[in-house]
Amino acid sequence: MQACHLSASNLACRRGERLLFRGVDLALEPGEACHVAGPNGIGKTSLMRILAGLLRPFSGEVNRTGSVALLDERPALDPQLSLGSALAFWADLDGVATQERAACTGHVGLSDLLEVPVRFLSTGQRKRAALARMKGQQAPIWLLDEPLNGLDTAGVALTEIMVANHCAAGGIAVVASHQPMALPMASTLQLAEFVP
Repeated sequence: MQACHLSASNLACRRGERLLFRGVDLALEPGEACHVAGPNGIGKTSLMRILAGLLRPFSGEVNRTGSVALLDERPALDPQLSLGSALAFWADLDGVATQERAACTGHVGLSDLLEVPVRFLSTGQRKRAALARMKGQQAPIWLLDEPLNGLDTAGVALTEIMVANHCAAGGIAVVASHQPMALPMASTLQLAEFVP
């Protein structure tokens, strides 16, 4: 796995005229995980997008070493394609070897659904497909925004194992979730509403 590091210092996020949070600090090294918690609308998704480099913070800075994979509510799978074709599109862009592609889909229990159009998949199946793509990217930094939404008990357990294995292999994981997730070695970052 690539060398990795993720840190943020004194981050603030503003949406319109509202300051969602400020003074957020984070420092993660290989093998570490962080659970981001807080009420709806506090800015957990915005924080994940800032950490991924997709959104500029209102103030503060983020430093990263290593590539980033982001899993959020948009799986970015073409609904008109079969699951296999949709995943193959991203695997080609991500440079995933053919044998690794099969391992990723098999790992999340989707091997029997590769011919099914994405539009016919359940929410949980789409989430597992997004997990397969994330695993295939081989990025050392995983950012997971509400990864358990739509998953059944087996899917939750699978996600917990995948994240634990990723960290055990020297990766970093940041998980924003309202649902409890078994990450025994994870620190917790509690976002609180900014009160002027």
